[in-house]
Amino acid sequence: MDLSVDLDRIKHDILSLAEIGRNEQDRGIYRMAFTDADMEGKRWLSERIKDADLECSFDGAVNVSGTLPGRSAGPRILVGSHIDTVPCAGALDGTLGVVTGLECLRCMRQAGITPPRTIELIAFSDEEGRFGGMFGSQSVCGEINPQSLAQMADLGGVTLQDELRRHGYDPMGSLDAARDPESIAAYLELHIEQGPVLDRTKKSIGVVDEITGLFTWSVCLRGEANHAGTTPMDMRNDAFMGLADFAHEVPRVLEENGSDRSRATIGKAQILPGATNTVPGLVEFSLDVRDTSEAVLDELASAFRKALSAIARRRHLMFEFEQKSYLQPVACDQTIVSRLMKQAERLQLEHVKMPSGAAHDAQIMGKMVPVGMIFVPSKNGQSHSPAEWTAWSDIEAGANLMLQTLLNM
Repeated sequence: MDLSVDLDRIKHDILSLAEIGRNEQDRGIYRMAFTDADMEGKRWLSERIKDADLECSFDGAVNVSGTLPGRSAGPRILVGSHIDTVPCAGALDGTLGVVTGLECLRCMRQAGITPPRTIELIAFSDEEGRFGGMFGSQSVCGEINPQSLAQMADLGGVTLQDELRRHGYDPMGSLDAARDPESIAAYLELHIEQGPVLDRTKKSIGVVDEITGLFTWSVCLRGEANHAGTTPMDMRNDAFMGLADFAHEVPRVLEENGSDRSRATIGKAQILPGATNTVPGLVEFSLDVRDTSEAVLDELASAFRKALSAIARRRHLMFEFEQKSYLQPVACDQTIVSRLMKQAERLQLEHVKMPSGAAHDAQIMGKMVPVGMIFVPSKNGQSHSPAEWTAWSDIEAGANLMLQTLLNM
């Protein structure tokens, strides 16, 4: 069917939602989960859903849904993403998938199409993890329990339960958001790449085949603080030199134990006592490791432990680490990947099959139901900043690919 999205409507929706939570000083968007701005965004979305003559609903996790009823009561197709943001965000991360999903359903409704199965737009709560996880999609997948709910808090100590109550929601209602896997046929998500690959290779579309898994460690190297002038170099137990050695080991470990989809990052470090004239006695740092294979992640974890152990022995240091998070890699459904590739070819879109190096709601949903993801280019690979942008032509291409794939399914 030669149905196409209305790019002007997509533009209007993206630019309108971008004004909710906008900071006039830095032009960043501050619509963090369950803030007043986020709740205003949810209300805005619910009005847009109603304006499109779609059924609107909220579940106990405050996920927002818009439904186009199908001819049968069989398993439905979900399409969407999230509208919450990181602090000082751009206009597209998450939002693009929700807005284009809404436009797909709006196009079908206006064309008088009643699909064979129900199609539901869903905007998940707290994908960005203000409270530690992907709360909305985890709720839908039944991964939330009373204990985890009670422990969820942001970096400022504000609890998720208090925020839900502040907005008039019963926190225990999130437990009722869990769905039967048999009720969902598939989940589809369109997202900006958040990286430079599509932009540099001049491709309009990325069809995601695998979503990376990851683990994060908090690592501590403990030596001995001492005077910078009176302690000879060969008599030091310098914790920072241990970190320096380890940083140089990262490429070797990836080359020997990883794959071409492996990533490892030391993104945060603290040197103590932090005086210019003192040999560092303690270094604390983060390690973020990613790959699309669980077996490779296990090998990398083992190799990084061995590297830390060898450095600690050589430098006369003690080391310890704590795993702060773990996300299992998820493969996209091969049937959906094939459908997306065929539709991209039919629409004559420049496309490539690629992994997702970032986590998404599709990663959570993929543990329960078949999932598919479409990427569109990020200008200069930028994301999570006001500089985040994608050409309107690429947005239109991605939205039309989603529309035609939904019609095909």
